[in-house]
Amino acid sequence: MSVLDVLYERGFIEKTTHEKELEAFLNKENITCYIGFDPTASSLHVGSLVPIMSLAHMQRHGHRPMALVGGGTGLVGDPSGKTEMRQMLTSEMVESNVMGIKKQLSRFIDFNDGKALLLNNAEWLTKLEYIPFLRDFGKYFSVNRMIKAESYKMRLDSEDGLSFIEFNYMVLQAYDFLELFNKYGCALQMGGSDQWGNIVAGIELIRRSRQKTAFGITFPLITTSNGAKMGKTAKGAVWLDPERTSPYEYYQFWVNTDDRDVERFLSLFTFLPMDEVRAVKNLKDADLNSAKAVLAFEATLLAHGKEEANKAFHAATSMFGTRVVPKEILPSSTIPRNDDSNVDDISVPHTYINRTQLKEGISAFKIFHEVGLANSGGAARRLIEQGGGYVNDKRIESFDYMITDNDLVNAEILLRAGKKRYHKIKVGE
Repeated sequence: MSVLDVLYERGFIEKTTHEKELEAFLNKENITCYIGFDPTASSLHVGSLVPIMSLAHMQRHGHRPMALVGGGTGLVGDPSGKTEMRQMLTSEMVESNVMGIKKQLSRFIDFNDGKALLLNNAEWLTKLEYIPFLRDFGKYFSVNRMIKAESYKMRLDSEDGLSFIEFNYMVLQAYDFLELFNKYGCALQMGGSDQWGNIVAGIELIRRSRQKTAFGITFPLITTSNGAKMGKTAKGAVWLDPERTSPYEYYQFWVNTDDRDVERFLSLFTFLPMDEVRAVKNLKDADLNSAKAVLAFEATLLAHGKEEANKAFHAATSMFGTRVVPKEILPSSTIPRNDDSNVDDISVPHTYINRTQLKEGISAFKIFHEVGLANSGGAARRLIEQGGGYVNDKRIESFDYMITDNDLVNAEILLRAGKKRYHKIKVGE
């Protein structure tokens, strides 16, 4: 099965250019492809996983993926999908963000011995001379065509309009494609559906300036069955950086997947065989929950490694009870399938409080705010008044209930907000 077949089967592809020629191109050995990553933060998030996984599939089929971090274009700002101008970044901010992104991508893609490349377009874009660039490449771009691109139309119709600096973004991204084509023989660019216009611009630039054919693939915007944007929660983005989203919280994000999304997310966000994934649609109740545990384990394994995935699995077991995943459910997964492992719940979010302070007592709404189960004291009050606050699985009747050392069970107090957000209070100095 070709990599194009795999990407179609797993639900990665929304649009392609030159479909028949693309299939022949991908059947060659060692083609080079790339995806650009916006360095607006020091971490990528779950919403970036579709492009990351697509590069990983390319590598697994013998091709060379390139991750292009937009250190140069990041100084300009991509207007795609935005109704207002992005915050301008300094060179120092971009460079710091690039380092964080490289570390996360290395979990999914092998950059050793030139098997993949991580590049920064600041290397060439910041060295361009304006007048020569306009003379040599400006002639290949039609303003009439550019303003019809979806990414520009949204901004042109907005109250703030489209700034001239952002108008240059498509030209710069097209030039990136040409630069990678010239230096590395890269003839395939992939990206999100909002990048279609930018990708086509690069293909056209290569065709007109080099008389060669290049290709493009875009991915659909992934949403949950409830219509929510993938990777967004009430607490904000789900980050790949463990300092921003802990491996345990990352695991919990996946294990709480809607029943309707389990099969689709296993297809997109794991490498488990598709015949095993398709069997998930017939599962119900406890067996479907086991499939969710496998999804959470495999996703955490990819993003954070085996040790953290095991710790997150066992931490969840300590919180919610032992879960034995039957061997016949997604059998290729390396998830622990017995209940005799030593459970270490250190990954569960927890806070140490001095016993003397506990003896004096802490109001429930204050402690819920302090440990992050509510964004403010007022939000904590409302949570408890609406029946969503629990201590050791008992509902708190009053927001000013005093939590003391009398609530300790095995030297711990278990706090819960709503159905799924937990935090442990432990006794410590």
